[in-house]
Amino acid sequence: MSDFLFARPSFWEGLGRLIDFGGTLTEFNSSPSGPQADRLALEQDWRMVGNDLRAAMGVYEVTIKAEPVNTDRP
Repeated sequence: MSDFLFARPSFWEGLGRLIDFGGTLTEFNSSPSGPQADRLALEQDWRMVGNDLRAAMGVYEVTIKAEPVNTDRP
């Protein structure tokens, strides 16, 4: 899962949010324009899809290599 659009506060920022009743400390990743933010988020989403596919292919490859070969077939 991508956390590209979410803020990652430090410990001290998190502690400060306990008394931030107005939400003034909340800061998200920003971009100069909406379309650029959309492009970056979509790019990050596809990067995560690619990572998931690579992980699944790696598991599949290990599984195929671990299966015994049946030589009794005609």
